[in-house]
Amino acid sequence: MNISLLLSSRNPDKLQEYKEILSPFNIVLHSLLDFPDAPETTEDKDTIHGNAIKKAMEGSRFTGMLCIADDSGLFIDALNGDPGVYSARWAGEGCSYQDNRRKILLQMEGLDNRAARFETALALADSTGLISVVCGVVKGQITLYERGDMGFGYDSIFEVEGRNRTYAELSDKEKNSISHRGLAIREMLPTLKRMLDIQE
Repeated sequence: MNISLLLSSRNPDKLQEYKEILSPFNIVLHSLLDFPDAPETTEDKDTIHGNAIKKAMEGSRFTGMLCIADDSGLFIDALNGDPGVYSARWAGEGCSYQDNRRKILLQMEGLDNRAARFETALALADSTGLISVVCGVVKGQITLYERGDMGFGYDSIFEVEGRNRTYAELSDKEKNSISHRGLAIREMLPTLKRMLDIQE
């Protein structure tokens, strides 16, 4: 039996990542691309947790579906934690992934401390309200230049701690097994299984 779940996002890259991670389960994953009339959530909270919760609750209220939503951020020590909650639009509204990476590399020029971490806050909600919030964190460092051609976002400038490779130098399967988003989803899985009555 197939079970429906909504991802409160219009990002096709993120949707594909979720589909791959959740592929072992009989979950039909929908996104807001399936609901063109759904209003855009204004991500105006001070934390990625706040934005994830807001997106999950608004998505569920509009569609009536059980809904997951995340917000992710790249937190760089030498930039006092920036871009953080503003990671998706660090180079300005409407910027591209490439614009964001270029801005970070320029800001990091000449800096020795390149420590960084990726965080994902993942929220689960239904039409009655919030059910659960979890977090996934991966430490690493910002590279001197872009490496690899897989993934999206900041993947080609984030070298994973202990791997000596960027996310963009990993296959989708490798990345999903260790990524901040993958860790958050696995943390949420026990709750998700109970809510959807998924049997192993």
